[in-house]
Amino acid sequence: GNLVLFVVDASGSMAARKRMSAVKGAVLSLLLDAYQRRDKVGLITFRGSEAAVALPPTSSVDAGAARLERLPTGGRTPLAAGLLKAREVLRIERLRDPSRRPLLVVVTDGRATGGVDPVGRAGRAARLLADDKVASVVVDCESGPVRLGLAGALAQDLRGTPVTLDELRADSVTALVRDARATNTPRIVRKTRRAA
Repeated sequence: GNLVLFVVDASGSMAARKRMSAVKGAVLSLLLDAYQRRDKVGLITFRGSEAAVALPPTSSVDAGAARLERLPTGGRTPLAAGLLKAREVLRIERLRDPSRRPLLVVVTDGRATGGVDPVGRAGRAARLLADDKVASVVVDCESGPVRLGLAGALAQDLRGTPVTLDELRADSVTALVRDARATNTPRIVRKTRRAA
């Protein structure tokens, strides 16, 4: 079986509701077939000054729906806390079932805030997960005219695959995770525009 663990930025931003809606849909969709595949799905959110396990790894659709019904958003972006919480959850799950393959899906624009050197701390946390050999996908939620590319840098630190906000719809996130879960090495097909 597999363990798909979502780590979602729930800090205050215009895109927060869109992020949460797409991720909730993806988690519930994955839970629907998790029982048959012996998979587990979990969700960690980070906002304010801490990260929280919103949905402990489970294959129960009912438990997932109940936990996901209302998730708060707003506040600062403690990205490092979210990644370290994910590492802790994965460590515990590895002890429970060493054969379960983990896949981390981080949904963020990469703009860590709060505390001293928040971006540096997030990078260090990401490299710890990479050293643990956790397969990962980073869904880049950055929008607007000024792009910092921080989510792409985070994907590099995780040694994971970056994807864009355009792909963040419940159906496409689910397809992305299923593809990555099947191979444990995410393959992303990007659309390219031809020059006129």
